[in-house]
Amino acid sequence: MRHDKRHDTHQHIVIAGARENNLKEVDLRIPKGRLTVFTGVSGSGKSSVVFDTIAVESRRQLNETFTWFVRNRLPKYERPHADAIEDLSPAIVVDQRPVGGHSRSTVGTMTDVYSVIRVLFSRHGTPSAGPATAYSFNDPAGMCPECDGLGRTVRPDYGRILDPARSLADGAILFPPFAAGTWQGQTYTHTPDLDTRKPVGEFTESERRFLLRGGRSAAKVTVDNTGGARDIDYEGLADRFERLYLNRDLSTLSQRTRDLVRGFLAEGPCPACHGARLNPAALATRVNGLGIADCTRMEVSDLIRELGRVDGPVAGPIARAAVAALERIEAIGLGYLSLDRETSTLSGGEGQRLKTVRHLGSSLTGMTYIFDEPSVGLHPRDVGRLCDLLLRLRDKGNTVLVVEHDPDVVAVADHVVDMGPAAGGDGGRVVFEGTPDELRRADTLTGRALRRTTGVKEHPREPDGGHWIKDADLHNLKDVSVRVPAGVLTAVTGVAGSGKSTLVKVFTEAHPDAVVVDQSSIGVSGRSTPATYLGVMDTIRRIFARETGTDAGLFSFNSRGACEHCQGRGTIHSDLAFMDPVTTTCERCEGRRFKDEVLRLTVRGRSVVDVLAMTADEALEFFAPFDDPGVRRRLSALRDVGLGHLTLGRQLSTLSGGERQRIKLATQLHRTGTTYVLDEPTTGLHMADVDGLLALLDRLVDAGNTVLVVEHDLDVVKHADWVIDLGPEGGKHGGRIVFEGTPARLAADGESLTADHLRRALGGRRARAA
Repeated sequence: MRHDKRHDTHQHIVIAGARENNLKEVDLRIPKGRLTVFTGVSGSGKSSVVFDTIAVESRRQLNETFTWFVRNRLPKYERPHADAIEDLSPAIVVDQRPVGGHSRSTVGTMTDVYSVIRVLFSRHGTPSAGPATAYSFNDPAGMCPECDGLGRTVRPDYGRILDPARSLADGAILFPPFAAGTWQGQTYTHTPDLDTRKPVGEFTESERRFLLRGGRSAAKVTVDNTGGARDIDYEGLADRFERLYLNRDLSTLSQRTRDLVRGFLAEGPCPACHGARLNPAALATRVNGLGIADCTRMEVSDLIRELGRVDGPVAGPIARAAVAALERIEAIGLGYLSLDRETSTLSGGEGQRLKTVRHLGSSLTGMTYIFDEPSVGLHPRDVGRLCDLLLRLRDKGNTVLVVEHDPDVVAVADHVVDMGPAAGGDGGRVVFEGTPDELRRADTLTGRALRRTTGVKEHPREPDGGHWIKDADLHNLKDVSVRVPAGVLTAVTGVAGSGKSTLVKVFTEAHPDAVVVDQSSIGVSGRSTPATYLGVMDTIRRIFARETGTDAGLFSFNSRGACEHCQGRGTIHSDLAFMDPVTTTCERCEGRRFKDEVLRLTVRGRSVVDVLAMTADEALEFFAPFDDPGVRRRLSALRDVGLGHLTLGRQLSTLSGGERQRIKLATQLHRTGTTYVLDEPTTGLHMADVDGLLALLDRLVDAGNTVLVVEHDLDVVKHADWVIDLGPEGGKHGGRIVFEGTPARLAADGESLTADHLRRALGGRRARAA
């Protein structure tokens, strides 16, 4: 009988008096060696307990075990605000931050599988190119000399730079700095070596080569500049463009020039390595008839089969090590990826699962693994695989802490902590601790949401037209043609890698006026707040200036009104070298960020600091007497997206990914008669908050908009008017439309994975087709 390590210990992680962010003196005893899920509405304090308290203190104490010299070079963590945090184990955090997005980072390098593949080819391949570094495209010994291992090149696009129907004298050069009339353009309109009245498209090969690259016998060219006429050497158009704009750091140029140049560039596969990134010697090596580029281009599932055929005393163990790592990737539902896939193209859910893969092969035990909403971006089918992964980590003798909303993840937990009862100032308390079954019976927002079941929309809206996508073949799409109905709510569904995001990308490229709200960062700084991001701060300053008869700059903590001691930050950060950093409240302004003279200026009895401490709901009431529709519209938008609990002065850097996406959406709600495209808008939303999102989507549609959402949440799918389901699987086994129609028809007649899980969510019954 298998021994269950979870019952070897009765130890707990003990937290007493936690006060980080909005926590209200939280006391907790979290069982070690178990899977604990922290849930609750957005802003209830879940992340404050797990990430800002447990994770930070674990890392801080671990760093204390190193010498002063080492600690001075490690990340610094400030002691969390708590009376006691005891019985911690080393923590590994798997968060939602995007994985390394530079062009040299691939799935293979991120997971270290490519390192094993390189060793296999260096030891067993014929003819060998040398040691493993000879197959590392990030090493000069292996990289393609043409593209420096990037796999692609950026070249001038002469189809945009030159108009073949015009002559040089008539403006054939379309790149403005070289156009006819400029002093550089005179090089080409005044050269005696070319017929400047002849259309460029009629140039012979030698004439075109001379235009672009010049020649040894090129005659001097007379140009007129501000200093008068002078003779200069002829410089080919291509040589000049590359010298000025490609063979230098574009960041040294003005933004206007950079944007101009990018419009005349073409990026494509390297003509030497055809995108493989390696030099000819590395590409020539074969293992069982396959080159290393062949291996990295294969989907993981196919590569497992190919490497399984490799045998031998040296090659066998290496191949088996690679297969073991690849099987872990396949086990978490990413078998459709290839090792040469750039990490910058991965979705948030794919990146988070790949980060998890690195820990599955570890033999370490007694660790604490912390996950931030790992179900983000996962189809319901793949959530089951995720749960298996979490349980495997637990069964190796580790403590697993998960911040999560998904009911399927909550269901497999050993222990659940529900935070609330609401968000913001009304949250920060533990409202439930116990098992998932006990939570389902509890009188909390989470408990009530778990007990609730909803059906599909009985009366879907009728579209008032449609937008066609014709023969889309980008990435894994297989000549897809589909009609996106106008004036309704459409959900695009399918398993990860089925082509949803690609289909939506094709749609948005054909509709550049569409409002796209994706998962990308909103580019915040430490001084960004909801008030500044929404543009409400300008109105606040204007109202205070008008009512008090002073200058508007006084009411900005980034300008004249800022406390001079902390420069408007409200805190003083002290870096104490190898010791823990200390952040203290500014003694002069007491954390209010403004000078005292500003605080004495009030409107309706409130200072600007009082207003910034208001939630969006409170601020709406405060500004009601002022006839300013702009501020009311923006604050109402914040409430409409479920963020009415946010204070106007809160730092945006402290918001979750879901909150940041919704605040982006709030800036666009005023538009009507347009198309909204939302990428997984339920990210970071508690089950109880999804209702508010659905009401918002309904308002957008009822105002005359078309709304297209890429979504896995079945409550959104049930509520949609139309569903476009892609699949049947991911990667090369996806890219097809497997269903189009209403949610009711999908549940009744659909044969896809989405249809199967929708039926389960409806209690196993087949819905009546509509």
